[in-house]
Amino acid sequence: MSDNAPSPDQPRRPADSKSATGTVASPSQARSTSVVSIAILCSRVLGLVRDQLLNGLFGAHLTGIFTAAFRTPNMLRDLFAEGALSTAFVTTFSKRIKTEGDEAAWLLGRKMLALSICFMSMVSLAGIALAPWLVRLLNPGWDDPRSLAICTELVRIMYPFITLVSVTALVMGMLNSKKVFFIPALASAFFNLGCIIGGVVLAWFMDPGFRDGAITEKGLQAFAIGTLVGGVMQLAIQIPSLRRAGFRFGLDFKWRDKGVGEVLQLMWPSLIAAGGTQIGVLLNSIFASFTPGKESAVAWLANAQRLQQLPLGLFGVAVATVTLPMLARLATEGITPAFRGALAKGLRLVLFLTLPSAIGLSLLAEEIVSILFQYGRFTAADVAATAGPLQAYAFGLVFYSAIKVLQPAFYTIGRRFVPMQVSLGIIVFTASVNGFTVFVLEWDHTALAWATAAGLMLNFATLYLCMKKFANGLETRALLGALVRLAAGVACMALVCLAAKATLLSGWAGMILLNKAAALGGTVTVAAAVYFYVTQKLRVEEAGEFTGILTRRFRRK
Repeated sequence: MSDNAPSPDQPRRPADSKSATGTVASPSQARSTSVVSIAILCSRVLGLVRDQLLNGLFGAHLTGIFTAAFRTPNMLRDLFAEGALSTAFVTTFSKRIKTEGDEAAWLLGRKMLALSICFMSMVSLAGIALAPWLVRLLNPGWDDPRSLAICTELVRIMYPFITLVSVTALVMGMLNSKKVFFIPALASAFFNLGCIIGGVVLAWFMDPGFRDGAITEKGLQAFAIGTLVGGVMQLAIQIPSLRRAGFRFGLDFKWRDKGVGEVLQLMWPSLIAAGGTQIGVLLNSIFASFTPGKESAVAWLANAQRLQQLPLGLFGVAVATVTLPMLARLATEGITPAFRGALAKGLRLVLFLTLPSAIGLSLLAEEIVSILFQYGRFTAADVAATAGPLQAYAFGLVFYSAIKVLQPAFYTIGRRFVPMQVSLGIIVFTASVNGFTVFVLEWDHTALAWATAAGLMLNFATLYLCMKKFANGLETRALLGALVRLAAGVACMALVCLAAKATLLSGWAGMILLNKAAALGGTVTVAAAVYFYVTQKLRVEEAGEFTGILTRRFRRK
């Protein structure tokens, strides 16, 4: 296969090609999104398996401690792999490919790799040295010295993950800019696979209690080392694809470069903007340490967010991954109809895909949490404590996914400070609401999730209005028309879920696992089929595109 031939992980070019009318060829945008979605689905499912293992083996208390320890490295993973560094680098790298050619872009890649390795290694060392103070700062409500000691040890083990993920983000950005989407999206699955296999194998050798069913904190340390194993695997799986794309490996320490400066200029406001939600999650964990659940509340919120991350990663991140490089190339010609069309198309795609997910997660929250997590040391009380936040996160899912598509577009048109300013305002809003509900009203951790969801809604509304102004329109009429038709499909789907809860799922507590799986699986399948059928009949464009893609795939098989 020649270097120019499209590989299985490299969708063909027409994703950003213009038609005679000047609009973007949307079916190929949907096709690329479906390719990325499949890869991300593998990652999210394996991430769910990892969380199931932790909750089942250790219970909510110790899992909460592990989650708190991994909070900072994982937050930086989200910021870099799917946030600031990736957004800034892809924008600059894509423009350099178009204006100066591949070799100039590869040179920029080598410079950024060297800079990231040096800087993030220093961050990792600082995190290890400051671990006791970090743990106390981020969990001020904990009053158990043993919990603090365990968390500190886990932080010291996992902090080097930050260096690995920064390099991975750059590699992923280069591949996405070269229209290689599948392997970078699949790489996160290898991270979770490494966490699971590495954690289980190491726990077997490090913790004698693991073999006897009496696992201890040593097992947690094994899973912490497993995160580093996963980080190495996530990077290694992408190296062959990068080599085939034409990259010659090496580090360039000559950082006084226009491209490096442009990435950094884009990155710092992007870091604050993309970090708005992550800082909100961080604040939630801090406030959660003061709620009655203490350490367990961190696990309950994390489990609910994990379930939100399934459709978010599957659809929101997938659409954003495909759309960003396209927008960066189109923005070199200004805010054209093609640019507006690509962005509006991305927003309609995430609405079409995440609205039914949000309704399903909300209406079937307890059943979903029960069948996925209620094993081992994770009890029925833990299920109820997780279902409440899940309903809140489900409400915020649609807005979060749309932000993933909309926010990076500001950097491609040189309006990088707008998302930053909006995010700062949302952080202040969320922190204020959290402080009031926890310290004044003394509500539990579920209120924290609702504050996050409300913040996401305000964030999206503000960004949308700003982009609509800058772009002189954003096909709002088409978006509203699609939303009305989608609402009809969602309403029919909700009726299916409510009918199932009143009949098929009414005896949930007394059902055996096999019957639970069959009942819940049947409900979800019928509800999804009804949604797709209704939206197709109402001629929702995205429904037809995805149905066509699936039909062609099955025919080829």
